[in-house]
Amino acid sequence: MTKSGAMLAETIHSFADCSNQVLLLLGVKQSQKPADEEHPFGYGKSVYFWSFMVAMLLFSIGGMFSIYEGIHKFNSPEPVKEVYWGIGILLFSIALEGYATYSNIVELNKRKGKVGFFKYLKQTKDSDLIVIFGENSAAVLGLLIALTAMLVSYYTGDGRYDAVGSLGIGIVLIAVAIFLSVEVKSLLIGESGDTEIYDIITDLITKDPEIESLINCKSIQQGPGEVLVCIKIKCVPNINTQRLSAIINTFEKELRSKRPDVKWIYVEPDLQEWKNN
Repeated sequence: MTKSGAMLAETIHSFADCSNQVLLLLGVKQSQKPADEEHPFGYGKSVYFWSFMVAMLLFSIGGMFSIYEGIHKFNSPEPVKEVYWGIGILLFSIALEGYATYSNIVELNKRKGKVGFFKYLKQTKDSDLIVIFGENSAAVLGLLIALTAMLVSYYTGDGRYDAVGSLGIGIVLIAVAIFLSVEVKSLLIGESGDTEIYDIITDLITKDPEIESLINCKSIQQGPGEVLVCIKIKCVPNINTQRLSAIINTFEKELRSKRPDVKWIYVEPDLQEWKNN
């Protein structure tokens, strides 16, 4: 009805977002499957895989199509018609997407604690929440661009402004998709757990008089709320195996009480400080 390329770009974007939510839900469901013989550490990384697929779809279906539509409309501009229908639909869409984004931000603020908002976006391991935030933010910005481009095109009578709006939407979607893919890729290939986990481990070892030092500590994020920790410690000399086992068990219990997301802990006692082992 409106002949607006920017509106068409946002239509395709919204359709892609709806499909992406299904993929994210699939990833969340798969990540909750219990561990088995083939996957002894569970399926937590499934959500990272599907989050990466969402970023790719946002790049291709959303971003590239919007740029294609913008180029097509710029080369063959059409005047915008029935602008009031377009205004009504876009304002309604902005209200819906704005509320979704607001709800998303409220949840992010709950989880981030004292960490800065943008720092949390870079550090968090909840890829599904970050992907939804990226999609919602891009949708609000894209709708505002579409509304502005359509109005300018209508009142100037120049359809090329609408084409520029479509190009702008495509650029926004591609930028968001690249940001999300970089963040999720890091988790997918194996990112370390929160730095707070290392600080807690160091503090527990410092307070234990029977542990002389922390030789090495490695952690990996296995999924949202699932961390694997492997450490090597040097204990005081002349400790029998029963006492050593008790020290390790106490350490594991205290670490899990402070960080319940640490699902797997492997502690290796050693006498030599080989930092790379």
